[in-house]
Amino acid sequence: MAAAKAEAIDKKAELDEKLTELGKSLDISKEQMRMLQTTFNSFDLEKKGSIPVEMIGQILDMLGHQQTSDELAAIILEIDEDQNGFVDFEEFAHLAARFLAEEEEDTEAILRELKDAFRIYDKEGLGFITTDLLREILKELDDKITPTDLDQMIEEIDADGSGTVDWDEFKTMMIG
Repeated sequence: MAAAKAEAIDKKAELDEKLTELGKSLDISKEQMRMLQTTFNSFDLEKKGSIPVEMIGQILDMLGHQQTSDELAAIILEIDEDQNGFVDFEEFAHLAARFLAEEEEDTEAILRELKDAFRIYDKEGLGFITTDLLREILKELDDKITPTDLDQMIEEIDADGSGTVDWDEFKTMMIG
């Protein structure tokens, strides 16, 4: 019994090490690698260590990356290197890493744009805007907002009640 437990622990450590190494080569975090492994395992219904290439389109759709049939065919041709009709975890991870990098670039671009917008409103460069100014901005964005809804939003955004909104509060308001 103890030998089986020790063997299971060794296999888990070996898997963790492989995930870490693969993650480093793909430039993605250990946490992201675990998420990819969990996703892959949920599609590897027969626990063979591979998934049919036909599932790739479904997985990409679920992740918000709809592809045309031609794009999907090109992706499958590229990642199914041995052309066996199945994708193993490493092939899957290479594909997923590409989409994770695109999402990260999109997020960084959005944050830069938000930072620029924040700087426009923070004219003196103090690192915050007043809740009165934020109230005006929100009214411009939605002219149908009620004063009560506006008060509630301001109260949520200015969680510390300082009467100002700093960059982190502004960012949280804009992207959650």
